[in-house]
Amino acid sequence: MATVSINPVRPRRFLELVLMLLALAVGIGGYVITSINRTGEPPANLGLHIGILLAIAILAEIGVHFLAPYADPVILPVAVALTGMGLAMIYRIDLSLNALGMDTVGMRQLMFVGIAIALAAVILVVIRDHRILRRYTYTFGLLSLVLLLLPMIPGLGKETYGARVWISLGPLSMQPGELVKITLAIFFAGYLVNNRDNLAIGGPKVLGMRMPRARDLGPILVVWLVGVAILVLQRDLGTSLLFFGLFVATLYVATNRVSWLVIGFLMFVPAVLVAISTFSHVRARFSVWLNALDPEVYNAQAGGSYQLVQGLFGQASGGLLGTGWGRGYPQLVPLANSDFILSSFAEELGITGLAAILVLYLILIERGMRAAIGVRDGFGKLLATGLSFSFAIQIFVVLGGITRLIPLTGLTAPFLAAGGSSMVSSWLAVALLIRVSDASRRPSVPSTWTSGNLPVIDAKKRHAPEHAGGRL
Repeated sequence: MATVSINPVRPRRFLELVLMLLALAVGIGGYVITSINRTGEPPANLGLHIGILLAIAILAEIGVHFLAPYADPVILPVAVALTGMGLAMIYRIDLSLNALGMDTVGMRQLMFVGIAIALAAVILVVIRDHRILRRYTYTFGLLSLVLLLLPMIPGLGKETYGARVWISLGPLSMQPGELVKITLAIFFAGYLVNNRDNLAIGGPKVLGMRMPRARDLGPILVVWLVGVAILVLQRDLGTSLLFFGLFVATLYVATNRVSWLVIGFLMFVPAVLVAISTFSHVRARFSVWLNALDPEVYNAQAGGSYQLVQGLFGQASGGLLGTGWGRGYPQLVPLANSDFILSSFAEELGITGLAAILVLYLILIERGMRAAIGVRDGFGKLLATGLSFSFAIQIFVVLGGITRLIPLTGLTAPFLAAGGSSMVSSWLAVALLIRVSDASRRPSVPSTWTSGNLPVIDAKKRHAPEHAGGRL
């Protein structure tokens, strides 16, 4: 009797530990160098800062070791590195704001990081198999609509910088739209895995592309209407673009039809043009984009280009290698620790430092897509794809806004920017990617082959995938 054994995938926890130490060194190093350059001495609370970060990292490592032992060893360290760099830059800006007598947000941001990582741990404890989420596809769809409507409730929602995307809960405030990125990714994955066969069926050919049938346009029309409603009622171009782009990208991956991308673009552009001509806030964003250096636009009291231009000046002064941690003037840019934190990094770390940060994002996105390719069920593939694309779209929109490639949208860089809602949603996405990657790398139960016989497989122990192979 011949037996074929399958070598299990090695968890590679030692590699993750080494990467985690490097990630902590990046964040702590920026924190120390900033203080030395600004005050001439290390931070007074350096031991406490290091202790908190080490405690968080150790707890995260232990949690992933027991809850997702086969998870990709790169995802968690990359998220920790980005979070640490964000904390260091926020602390650096706080030093300048404190000297001017302005409010600082560093300690509050550190508290949000702790809350976000704790909630990510809860996700890993509660959701031991990502396929459970598929049972609640339409529940997450309904929850997405409720969260999107919360800012429109009088007395609960509030308008900030022309967009109505915040809600107030006593002394606390949050952006429900940040959590909708997660709930919509789950809803899109569940819906498309159930209906992708119908959506993939082609209709007539137009300009060499196989277009979808008219009866299958319903889902994209509904999501388009939701995106337009966000744009019209909340005047939030960034969130509208993110949600609609997330759906179209996931739809393309599910069906492998370029025509869906073309249809999505042709549907969204006219809606934006109508919004420009109808709403002054959206029109101001495009005016700032097109005429940023016009003195009249620059000196406008409200809705001017002062923020964008100061950000561009800061990036230009940083050059290739930057001014150094703590040696620039990023505090001259309004919202330098949130909307324009990438501009702050470009000023003090230069184009080289900004490129390194973008590479970290690219690694995170690539590892998410690798998990999508390796996981054995269609729902997991689309879920990991949607979460990865949400990071990619958000970074593109933020970077494009501060470099004047596209209009400013108000979105913030995940993990880096100050804000509790963004931090929590980013770490929840990381937790789900870790769960999917654990499933994709977990070895299957070996099959025993005997000469002349069919393989013997224990059906109770076998993790039967919904869709085997690499295709959806």
